[in-house]
This record gives sequence, structure tokens and C-alpha cells, in this order.
Amino acid sequence: MTPRAMLGPQRSSPNVASALVRMGLDGAPVCTITAGWQEREGELEDLRRHLGRPTRDLELYRRAETLFASHPDFHRAYRQRQRTLKELQRLYRRRLSHASAAYAEMMREPGDGMLVQNERRAALRALRTLDRQHLRRIERIHAAFDPSPDPRFQQGMDAQRREIWAIIADSAAVLIAGGHVEVLLNRLRLFGLKDLLGDRPIVAWSAGAMALSDRVILFHDHPPQGAGIAEISDRGLGLFPGIVPLPHAGQRLRLHDVARVSLFARRFAPARCITLDAGAMLTWEDADLSESASTFHLTRRGALKPVQTA
Repeated sequence: MTPRAMLGPQRSSPNVASALVRMGLDGAPVCTITAGWQEREGELEDLRRHLGRPTRDLELYRRAETLFASHPDFHRAYRQRQRTLKELQRLYRRRLSHASAAYAEMMREPGDGMLVQNERRAALRALRTLDRQHLRRIERIHAAFDPSPDPRFQQGMDAQRREIWAIIADSAAVLIAGGHVEVLLNRLRLFGLKDLLGDRPIVAWSAGAMALSDRVILFHDHPPQGAGIAEISDRGLGLFPGIVPLPHAGQRLRLHDVARVSLFARRFAPARCITLDAGAMLTWEDADLSESASTFHLTRRGALKPVQTA
């Protein structure tokens, strides 16, 4: 059986060590992925003190920068893909603002008759259809990306992957930290971590949990700038299927707002939208949820319910 865990933010209430013990991995060496920290990658002093065990970082961010510097043609193609994805996201946001406004208008419409109900359902379908279309377009851009025809690039990539796999093979578990979710996901995808992780035990938190879900959904109901509409950012690695992780949900979402919670749950169904605040923990044995602590899922009725194990 493969144990895996999804946790909340670690700064104020670290519980990675507790998760590893619950997974039966107390004392064994582990490796980390901190590429989401970017230039701070590998600064593990606090985590090592918390874990009290040998810990080594995979250095995906540094490895990517080395590849970029050694293969400028690849780096240019990579940056062009990122520019294309950024432009696609901008256009999606434009359409999303109109679709979201239309849904809000229908929800403000007085009455509860059949005609109004039908139009409300149609407005929700329009949001969900837009999300699906956007995700398909993202997937096509990724599929069309050809890393490099230069055999030296592939040799360099193969060497990096062998080094990464050797570290993973010597580790009892892979710990995936948060940070910048898009940077983290890009590095995970670049080095083929979905295949390398295979059936390895994993503990992921914050953006790390988001990157391992089916869809990376960015959310903030009251951001410093922008409209505060949740948006699909990318396809995740799919190692936590059927889950929409919501780190810092208590800070970023109006969880007391029944209408907004209901829309979030309905829009991204059938996936379960689960809060991951400080102290949260979900653990699985293979596909079976074995433990839940301080986690809640958003319901279609706009409520929060504790996540229950089978």
C-alpha cells in the first residue's frame, strides 16, 4: 500500500512529522521538493529541525536554471510557451468575468419559478463549459511543446532525471512544499516527476497539494487586485484525484457566504473542494482516505462539513 498525505500550511502549525509517523515512516530519511520557493529553494533548516531526520532537497528549481543556461534554444521555446499560456489565461479571465457576472445576475433575479431556475442552471453550465474549454486549450499547448531536437539537451535531461531518481529511491517519502504553484508545477512537469514519483509515499502541503491535484484552481475572494473570481490555472499531476485543495481557505474565501460557497462547490463538482488551513491533515492508503483532521468540504448547499473517512 502507498500512504500519502495532504496538509495545510506549515508556518504556524507544522505537522509534517506527525503525518510521517502516521504513515509508518518515523525516523527514515526523506527528500523534499521546494522548487516553489524559487531562489529560497533548499533552505531546509526549519524543516529539518521539525522532522529530526535526514532530509535532502531534489533542487528542481536549480536544475531547471542549469538546463536553461546550458540550452538557450530550449529556454527560448520554454519562455514562448509560457507567454502563450499567460495570454490564454488573460483572455480566459476576460470571458470568465462576463460569465460570472451573468451567473450573479441570474441569482439576483427575483422569484423562484421554473424559468428563473432554468436560467440559473444555464448560467452555471456556461461557467463550467468555459472552465472545461480553457483546460483543454492548456492541455493542447502542453502537448504541442517539443522540448528540444538537440540530442545534448536530452542527454542532459536524462542525467538530471537519473540523479533525481537516485535520491527518491533512497528516501522513504517525498515531501512537496508550497510557494509559487505555477513555478512548482512547471518544474515537476519539466523533469517528469509524475512518473518518477510512481507509488512513492508523498506528503504535500499548500501549493504542493494544489500541484498534485487534477486541476490547479487559483482562488481569493478579496484579493489586493483583480476581480476575486476563482480560475483554472493549469492541469495538475493528478496524484490526488477528485480533490480541489484550498490552502489558507479561512483567509482567502468568504466561507460564511452561503451563495459563494455553493457556487464554488457546484462549479468544480464532482471534485470535492476541501479546506486546508493550519493543522489540516488528510491521509490515504492507496485510494482510501484513512484519516482526516481539521478539514472541511464545501457543499452544494453552501455549508462546510467535516471530511469523513470511509
